[in-house]
Amino acid sequence: MSDINQAGTDLIYQLEDKPPVHQTLIGAITHLLAIFVPMVTPALIVGTSLQLSTETTAYLVSMAMIASGVGTWLQVNRYGCIGSGLLSIQSVNFSFVTVMIALGSSMKSDGLHEDLILSSLLGVSFVGAFLVVGSSFILPYLRRVITPTVSGVVVLMIGLSLIKVGIIDFGGGFAAKSSGTFGNYENLGIGLLVLLVVIGFNCMRSPLLRMSGIAVGIVVGYVVALCLGMVDFSVMRNLPLLTIPQPFKYGFSFDLHHFLVVGTIYLLSVLEAVGDITATAMVSRRPIEGDEYQGRLKGGVLADGLVSVIASALGSLPLTTFAQNNGVIQMTGVASRYIGRTIAVMLVVLGLFPGIGRFFTTIPSPVLGGAMTLMFSMIAIAGIRIIISNGLKRRETLIVATSLGLGLGVSYDPEIFKILPASIYVLVENPICAGGLTAIVLNLLIPIRREAPDKAASQVEELE
Repeated sequence: MSDINQAGTDLIYQLEDKPPVHQTLIGAITHLLAIFVPMVTPALIVGTSLQLSTETTAYLVSMAMIASGVGTWLQVNRYGCIGSGLLSIQSVNFSFVTVMIALGSSMKSDGLHEDLILSSLLGVSFVGAFLVVGSSFILPYLRRVITPTVSGVVVLMIGLSLIKVGIIDFGGGFAAKSSGTFGNYENLGIGLLVLLVVIGFNCMRSPLLRMSGIAVGIVVGYVVALCLGMVDFSVMRNLPLLTIPQPFKYGFSFDLHHFLVVGTIYLLSVLEAVGDITATAMVSRRPIEGDEYQGRLKGGVLADGLVSVIASALGSLPLTTFAQNNGVIQMTGVASRYIGRTIAVMLVVLGLFPGIGRFFTTIPSPVLGGAMTLMFSMIAIAGIRIIISNGLKRRETLIVATSLGLGLGVSYDPEIFKILPASIYVLVENPICAGGLTAIVLNLLIPIRREAPDKAASQVEELE
């Protein structure tokens, strides 16, 4: 186990190392570039789909950044039993986007005003977050359920699911698909340029150059895109100078039916958080079994829940630990949690000054895709390492193969299980949930046996 953890990553700065100021800034900016667009996109998608006002959408985006900063600070500093103590970055949970749009559209068709819609959506999100808080206290008793094999399957599914997001951006994003420019020479050329720059810098011996590889790749791609006229600055117009958080700005209301739907997604997000934290521990050369691991797991999930409570109160969609940063840690070789403090402060400042934050949204999709495709693949590799660390005997092979088959199968056609009741379908239409739940069920059902070859091999060793 320890050998695999040590060999799995090539770290320049380990968990408790304190990099110099300039390298800390480079590392923080690199992480921000990896998460910024995915962080603000959910609020923009929900705002556009529900036809919310520009001011309301801008407020949701700002609160997402501020809540992410607060959550990241809690995670990396680990106050008592709160936080994982790892370089775990908090950001908006994409799993809630579809649910929020569906529930909000239903209320909108009933003639409700946007303030009432948001008061209900954020109200059930606020209450539902306590389910995550409660689940963190029973995680230590679930060691038989959440094994390295199960966690590895979840991390693998997270990486494989994110690769689709990265490759779509590589070709120009959903906007390019709508305009018919998806996969044209400009988009592919810029995506490939960024990819090659990132690979080139990560092959260098200099720690500073390795750390800055992703940031340099994105900057080079952005400059080329700017020269080609692919950067749209229209999103910078009519933004407020300063955004002040207002708890329960849109009021507070609670609907039991909405709560059941949102609560289900929250419980599923716990499984995803477990996978993310396990991957972060893995790439940070920390144990993924034992008391230390269980403590980080409990603290990380507890922080996830508390941060979602804070986020919902401020006016943001629920948050979770972001998987993207595991790829950044592997690419840069920097796992120092002290960089997380700088990231947290930057996120809060960006949230208070929306003009600064919105600038990052001008980065063209192929620029991000060129870097993300590689980073997301690294997450999948981390999942494979976690699975291998627990061994791949016949039992584990069956669990991984079945979970991977059903999880990827759902990603190819999410409607395959549409015949199931809505309460169950919402669980299995997500590839990560489908694969993770399959791994949990099989891990409980398939008995643990000592296989004959292992016993024979031990006997041979004794004779020798």
